[in-house]
Amino acid sequence: MSAPSTSTLNERVSTILSLIRPTVQADGGDVELVEVTAEGVAKIRLHGACVGCPSSTVTLKQGIERNIRAHCPEVKSVESVDSVE
Repeated sequence: MSAPSTSTLNERVSTILSLIRPTVQADGGDVELVEVTAEGVAKIRLHGACVGCPSSTVTLKQGIERNIRAHCPEVKSVESVDSVE
């Protein structure tokens, strides 16, 4: 007997990001989920026009973090990580 399928926290956060992504892309940027840590920190990488944009912190905290935490209360915060390229 198998347990019912449940989405992982990473999958749930990715789903929320997929709903936010078109708005970010409309401004020439993009957003990528790097990981959700065991401590509940969602690490996000911003791309394109978002990199270095003065409004990216506002977008990250008031847009992305607010939406993720509303749907995934296990996420305690959202942090931006630099590109590894």
